[in-house]
Amino acid sequence: MIIGREEEQKILRSAVQSEYSEFIAVYGRRRVGKTYLIRETFGYKFTFQHTGLAKGNTKEQLFSFAISLRDAGYDDCPIPKSWLEAFSLLSNFLKNSTDEKKVIFLDELPWMDTSRSNFISAFEHFWNGWASARKDIVLIICGSATSWIINKVINDHGGLHNRVTQQIALQPFSLRECEIFAQSKGLEMSRYQIAECYMVLGGIPFYWSLLEKGLSLAQNIDKIFFSKNGKLSNEFNQLYASLFKSPEQYINIVTALGRKKAGITREEIMTATNQQSNGALSKVLDELEYCGFIRKYNGYGKKCKQAIYQLIDNYTLFYFKFIQQNQNNDEHFWSVSIDSSMHRAWSGLAFERLCMAHTQQIKAGLGIAGVLSNVYSWRKEADEYSSGAQIDMLIDRNDQIINLCEMKYSLTEYAIDADYEKSLRNKKAIFIDTTKTRKAVHLTMVTTYGVRRNTHSGIVQSEVTLDDLFL
Repeated sequence: MIIGREEEQKILRSAVQSEYSEFIAVYGRRRVGKTYLIRETFGYKFTFQHTGLAKGNTKEQLFSFAISLRDAGYDDCPIPKSWLEAFSLLSNFLKNSTDEKKVIFLDELPWMDTSRSNFISAFEHFWNGWASARKDIVLIICGSATSWIINKVINDHGGLHNRVTQQIALQPFSLRECEIFAQSKGLEMSRYQIAECYMVLGGIPFYWSLLEKGLSLAQNIDKIFFSKNGKLSNEFNQLYASLFKSPEQYINIVTALGRKKAGITREEIMTATNQQSNGALSKVLDELEYCGFIRKYNGYGKKCKQAIYQLIDNYTLFYFKFIQQNQNNDEHFWSVSIDSSMHRAWSGLAFERLCMAHTQQIKAGLGIAGVLSNVYSWRKEADEYSSGAQIDMLIDRNDQIINLCEMKYSLTEYAIDADYEKSLRNKKAIFIDTTKTRKAVHLTMVTTYGVRRNTHSGIVQSEVTLDDLFL
């Protein structure tokens, strides 16, 4: 059963109904469910399907391609000596197919592009010289190496320029989709537990599939990450190696970003990683953004050149914070630290990231889903005239209102005390004074269970709770 993915399924199914041949590129990070989506949508029935070999050389890739043709019904298929010959064999096989729409699924396509194999030129020739001239072909390519698909296919300036008719950048699950997934597995989890699990795993379906019935959330995390044979204990290096051919520079950048909660500028990245400001750095940053590891945002009132880059991938941040530093090899690390100050500090920051990933749900919770708005962060450094202030989420609305969002993660209703009320008043005043905004500024609390009513809670104009994030 496919959970969510309605729009993606609609794109795939509509391709079969098209009066022309369609070329669809599906990409996204490792374990996000790309192959599962395609196979389930088409009921595992393709005219031809093939998966590239991880780390296979050209000869091995071509042999494997011939085996897939034989599996599809080309009984006497010879072993091709080049990719031109391989795609010629595929063309001949498809000509003889009686399928009304010939659906071709090439999975892990980047793995087929081995050194000096001339794969791309042969692939271009197959589509441009044969498939696109017909009306009965649906070609679906897929791969975790998002950077390869973006650079070699979607943004190609050669033979594949503008040839992709549809592209699907498959995103992680939302909280609501994770809740449905957990229910489908029979996991007894409250929304509070689902949120905390999301703060560790993100919305990656494969990671969620590792959760076991009968274990508490803490026990599951211990088993997945910290046990001797934990299935995600070595995921970090595999994750980046699967996406990027030279993962070291990507890891260097996310490591630098992982040290700064609010993110850093391009210049600060260059300083932290000893990289030059050139096209190569831009390419790495763009690819990390495509894959959903980082986000690029402009501070409120700032120019594009002052953009901030922030690490937002939950798994990577959890790895840096806990797995990389787990030098004692404690297999019950998470269970024993559940009430520690370290856990509380992490959960507060992780909840902020969860909120950042659900800005559309926050807008819906505020009743402004239909109002044109932009989400920013804002900060002002302290100077001789005033103290500093930082706002991690600011919703600038076209109806002349700005929501300054404060995010707090707690087991019960969040109680605002006198000191925090003063801090909120100062933050709001500094923002208004510094930006000179003429819009109404509303303080908004995003919390797990709401704000407790007391003598200090009147400063809050609007609230969003954890339940709203599941919309």
